[in-house]
Amino acid sequence: MPTYKPLAEILRPSSLAEFVGQRHLLDADKPIGKTLADGKLHSMILWGPPGSGKTTLARIICHQMGAHFEQMSAVLEGVKELRNVLDHAQRYQQHNKSTVLFVDEIHRFNKAQQDAFLPHIESGLITLIGATTENPSFEINSSLLSRLRVYILKKLNDDELSIVANRALKSQSVKLKEDGSLLQIIAASDGDARRLINIIEQLSQKSNKTLNKNDVTKMLQEKVGTFDKGGDIFYQQLSAFHKSVRGSSPDGALYWMARMLVSGCDPKVIARRLLAIASEDIGNADPRALQITLNAWDVYERLGDKEGNRAIAQAAIFCACAPKSNAVYTAFNQAMEDARNSGDLEVPIHLCNASTKLMKELGYGEGYRYAHNEPDAFSKGQSYFPEEMGEKIYYEPTDRGLEIKIREKLKQLRSTS
Repeated sequence: MPTYKPLAEILRPSSLAEFVGQRHLLDADKPIGKTLADGKLHSMILWGPPGSGKTTLARIICHQMGAHFEQMSAVLEGVKELRNVLDHAQRYQQHNKSTVLFVDEIHRFNKAQQDAFLPHIESGLITLIGATTENPSFEINSSLLSRLRVYILKKLNDDELSIVANRALKSQSVKLKEDGSLLQIIAASDGDARRLINIIEQLSQKSNKTLNKNDVTKMLQEKVGTFDKGGDIFYQQLSAFHKSVRGSSPDGALYWMARMLVSGCDPKVIARRLLAIASEDIGNADPRALQITLNAWDVYERLGDKEGNRAIAQAAIFCACAPKSNAVYTAFNQAMEDARNSGDLEVPIHLCNASTKLMKELGYGEGYRYAHNEPDAFSKGQSYFPEEMGEKIYYEPTDRGLEIKIREKLKQLRSTS
């Protein structure tokens, strides 16, 4: 009985001429195109979403350079398998043939496993091509990353997916009626060529070879948005949510919140981000934001998803509509920077607490003026910084929300200090 071979594998391109997409990398005047034209292969990371052609491109590069191809999966294999690859590479090296090692999902290797590649890249025994869906800045050791060039692959656009779809349909002898069926398949694939081919392969298993939109609709399950709670896609969606709230778009905030929720995000992740937003982007322009986001989190803990998610949505809308200020965020960062750079400057003696008789005799606390005993509870002219630093102003309230009043108050106090 013949072994089953997936359609995606059957249709895998074997040359750049057949490869669809990624022209920003592969055209003759682009980075990988130039590399292949010059015949000077280097180690690299191919970073892109699923179905963008990372594995196929690695194979084509290797074939075009006339190298021996080895492949590993970071999910299934480790250092033991790497030793076997290196043994093979040494044998091919003796026959003046280079080895390309393709490592799928390289981000799943730990630090020690990633470090194991370094000496063999340095010696030229292997050329490493790693594939990842995750941001290499976060997932690849800096020592390894410094020896690799990172190339970003993009999702395939509709025109590119249409080319792939027509190849798959022709291969399976399937026709689609011109009723939007193809557009529906393309939309369901979400830029992923492999997913698109799999959809067509499933459709081709029907008895009828001319399919319409109803056939496609029946076959397609309810689409669940792309989401990986530990991955870069997740952080980009969370970033879009944060930027929508910061940009005072309650509608954008609700959309990205809904995208994350329908894809399986823990609502508490969103609640945590809202707490950060309440301090970082709203601050004292409307201090209620902190309490409202805390209350929403508490409601979620007490009532669960349905009512709790609604409370978090309410908090998101409030934060989006609230006046914005990053004055607290900026002031705190400036204070932290000064604290790092100022060294171990002593606390001024008048700010020290004379908690013992000896400390009192040494003058600790001498000259300190208790604010509540001063007019308007303000000790005019008293310094609160080390003498070497002089007075500093970090907090500059905006002219938005409650900070309007805080600004007026500070202006009055600072003018008399």
